[in-house]
Amino acid sequence: MASNHQMIEPYEANQVKVVNGERIVSYGTSSYGYDVRCSNEFKVFTNLESVIVDPKNFDESSFVDKTADICIIPPNSFALARTVEFFKIPRNVLTICLGKSTYARCGIIVNVTPLEPEWEGHVTLEFSNTTPLPAKIYANEGVAQMLFFESDEECKNSYKDRGGKYQGQTGVTLPKT
Repeated sequence: MASNHQMIEPYEANQVKVVNGERIVSYGTSSYGYDVRCSNEFKVFTNLESVIVDPKNFDESSFVDKTADICIIPPNSFALARTVEFFKIPRNVLTICLGKSTYARCGIIVNVTPLEPEWEGHVTLEFSNTTPLPAKIYANEGVAQMLFFESDEECKNSYKDRGGKYQGQTGVTLPKT
């Protein structure tokens, strides 16, 4: 890929599997992608207020904020988090995010929409716990893999050109209309 490390900060050139002598869910450069970490900022879905989930008029009381090294997602529920890494996607690159198999094999699905050319920010991660049991997410460990697709030419209209509503996000970002 023509781009250098400036598109991912902080950038880890190696695959990190052990920290302080303890095995972790790996992060850093992989064979053809980059494994991102989850920060310690979470928004855990709650039904305490019994509001209707409406993407056009989202009620923030649907989430409880949590800052911790571990996040427990209730059964059949979900949580939002953000990547440790800040991305600056070049004008000729499209980035797709897929969940890591370690979490997928536990029934935890990671969803992220594509990072379009010239999008930048911390990526908001959506974790769905598809199991009938509580599920654990580890902060500062790998949670998903970014795959980068480079075009031979730059796009005509980038995310930045269109004034995308999630451009430059720095925290866990809720739905916007």
